[in-house]
Amino acid sequence: MSDTSAGPRLLGPADVRALAAELDLRPTKQRGQNFVIDANTVRRIVRESGVTAADVVVEVGPGLGSLTLALLEVAGRVVAIEVDPALAGRLPETIATYAPGQADRFEVVLADAMRIEAVPGPPPTALVANLPYNVSVPVLLHLLMLLPSLERGLVMVQAEVADRLAAPPGSKVYGVPSVKAAWFADVRRAGAIGRNVFWPAPNVDSGLVAWTRREPPETTATREQVFAVVDAAFAHRRKVLRGVLRSLAPAEDVDAALERAGVDPLARGESLRVEDFARIAEGLPWR
Repeated sequence: MSDTSAGPRLLGPADVRALAAELDLRPTKQRGQNFVIDANTVRRIVRESGVTAADVVVEVGPGLGSLTLALLEVAGRVVAIEVDPALAGRLPETIATYAPGQADRFEVVLADAMRIEAVPGPPPTALVANLPYNVSVPVLLHLLMLLPSLERGLVMVQAEVADRLAAPPGSKVYGVPSVKAAWFADVRRAGAIGRNVFWPAPNVDSGLVAWTRREPPETTATREQVFAVVDAAFAHRRKVLRGVLRSLAPAEDVDAALERAGVDPLARGESLRVEDFARIAEGLPWR
């Protein structure tokens, strides 16, 4: 008999490969599937996330359950969103086997995290995930928008994407993801992850990004309007704001909005903070 009071057993390389073989699973690039096979790595992710027993955690792309089991060691509840029916179908059995004492605090949702409209159960407070690399930014932004109860999170993404998300204004990699993430949260780089902790090993390095929810800038513009200005500003990185914003409004309206916002019309998007974009959006004539 298993001891239901014991903490979860974590998956090692042999467990991951056995589960994959049982499901006849060949990890696909299309879904960005790279499974973590190192118990120390998932424990580190959970530790860095600061999750406690008071937290309801959303996990995206749990795969075979490596990170899920580590989260169940500390979190009050874990809701895992998985798009692959075979993986979603197998996960409850894996949790029952490796974490029998925690199985009642776990739920899996078969859904695409980009299209999900609600999460079952009490409002989630934290997002911790090894995000599928090909959709990491849109998934993160969608969940930040959808779930205002999320207070903080830690996600593993491609190293280059981690740099972009955490970049400050003026940085070479500062761009649309940096500004949109800053609308919702204070974002920081929280470490690097080697390739050898995954199966199959990806051909890119990975990075951890931590974020803490903050109030968006005070503005009379809507988030959609501010984001439209952000998208336009970075559509042509080399061009100045006065030129690129003409895709949104006539030249004289753009000039007036920039002047009212106190922004140099010859500045480029990469020099502006999210608050600057909000002030510009306020001054444009939206139809």
